[in-house]
Order: sequence, then structure tokens, then C-alpha cells
Amino acid sequence: MSEPQPTLATPVVSPPAVVAETTVAAYAAIRPAALPAPHRHHVVYPTVLDTVRSLLSVIIFALFVLTFIVQPFRIPSESMEHTLLVGDFLLVNKMIYAPAGVWKRVLPYEPVKRGDIVVFHFPLDPTDHVVKRVVALPGDRVHLHDGVVFLNAQQLNEPYAAYETSYADNFRDQFPTTLYTDPGVDTHWWMEMRHDIQNGDLIVPPDRYFALGDNRNHSRDSRYWGFVPQQNIVGRPFVIYFSLRQPSTTSVPDLPDDRLGHDKDPVNSIVDFARWDRMFRVVW
Repeated sequence: MSEPQPTLATPVVSPPAVVAETTVAAYAAIRPAALPAPHRHHVVYPTVLDTVRSLLSVIIFALFVLTFIVQPFRIPSESMEHTLLVGDFLLVNKMIYAPAGVWKRVLPYEPVKRGDIVVFHFPLDPTDHVVKRVVALPGDRVHLHDGVVFLNAQQLNEPYAAYETSYADNFRDQFPTTLYTDPGVDTHWWMEMRHDIQNGDLIVPPDRYFALGDNRNHSRDSRYWGFVPQQNIVGRPFVIYFSLRQPSTTSVPDLPDDRLGHDKDPVNSIVDFARWDRMFRVVW
């Protein structure tokens, strides 16, 4: 007998439509696990606790900056015209004069220099802040003759000083004098000052500074209340960040508004509640 011959199975070919449906079904089965749906966005809103934490972080950072780095300050009087005007808002660098200590190599500390504009606690009322220009350092010999400053026997070149019309004041212009001629002079300072006068010069003691306003005839400064203690100095203003337009009670009409370059800007004539052209000016 002859052995039966193996029968070759005829391959079953599925119709194209069935193959397509099977492929789509298989892809759909694995897609949620392996392939995330495209363009799917999840919006997560912060909780109340998250919002409070963010707000506290901002407040703490702002307090740190205002306490240790910079401080806003507003010019209240005409004593620094025409460098600083009434209504100017300043940012004061509080770190520049800080004691160096171990941070000397890291932070840009500087000593107080002649000509620096400084903000300090008023010696007669430490709760009040005052801004003046340092004219004499510890050990310097200073006097004024006809309102002109002489420092260490040399006339001081002061392009920033303004001499607006004012009443005659011998104490102010012939400083120092032992004659008590101005009721605006602090009596304790007048008595103390007499011990620091040598040959017509006022000798600045250690850790003290002699400061004047740029508007020399309209400034109550070291001539009237004494030296500025080093520990009273808060910092140095470095920029005017805003300026409200406020009238000066001392300016002569034909003088320019300020030494920093104020002009009759067209913007100022339209929106005149502020001095827009003084914003972000560097103070020097």
C-alpha cells in the first residue's frame, strides 16, 4: 500500500476590511497604557495654603531688602537744591557704609568720602532722617568765609553749591563764630563747638562728619546742630526713582530747576503732577 501523501493546508487570507479592524482594535487596546493621549492639559490651581506661602515669601524678601540693602526716602525740604528737589523719591544704598568685618572681601563697602551725599538719623531727633552732603571728615579743619567753605586752609571747589537770596546771617556765613547771633542754633551745640575751634577753624573730631546742604543759604545743617556721628549714617542715595512736582519756596525764578539737568520737557507740560524727566537719575 502506498503511504498517504501529506496534504498542504491552504492559507486562509482574511479580507482587507477584517485586517484593518483587527489592527485598529489592537492599537486601541494598548494606546491608553503605552501612548498618552496627545494635547491633554491638566490645570492645577494653587491652594489657599500655597498662595499664603508665596505671599509670605515675597513679604519676607521685601522686608529683608528694606532692612539691610535699600530704603526709599523722600526729600521734604529745599536744603539740597538744586541737586535734590522737594518731592524727589530716592533709593538709599544702606550697605555701602556698613562695617566691613568678615564680609570685606565679598561686599563693596566704602568709607565715607568728602562730597558724598548721605542720609542719616538727625542727631537731635534720631527718629527723623536727614539728607546732606559731607564736607569735612574726621581730623579736617573747616571754616566758612562769606559763605565760602575753606577746608584745611584751601578754598573748596563746590560746583554743586547754590547761594540763593536770603537774609544776612553772620553765624551762617562766617562760621565758626563764638557770637550766638541766630536763634536757630542749638544751644548745646554752640557750647560744645567752642571747644573744637582752633585758630578760626573747626576741628572735626574722630568718628564725626561735618555736613552741609547744597542750598547753603536755606539749609539747617552742621553749622546749626553739630557733627554727624558715624553710627547715625544710614546710607548713600544712588537714584531718583520718582519725583512729584512741588513748588520751591526758596528758588530764584531765573535759576534752573535743578543741577541734574531738568528741562522744560513736552511730557511735563501735559502731565505735570510729576517730574517725569527726573525718574531714574543717578544722584551725585
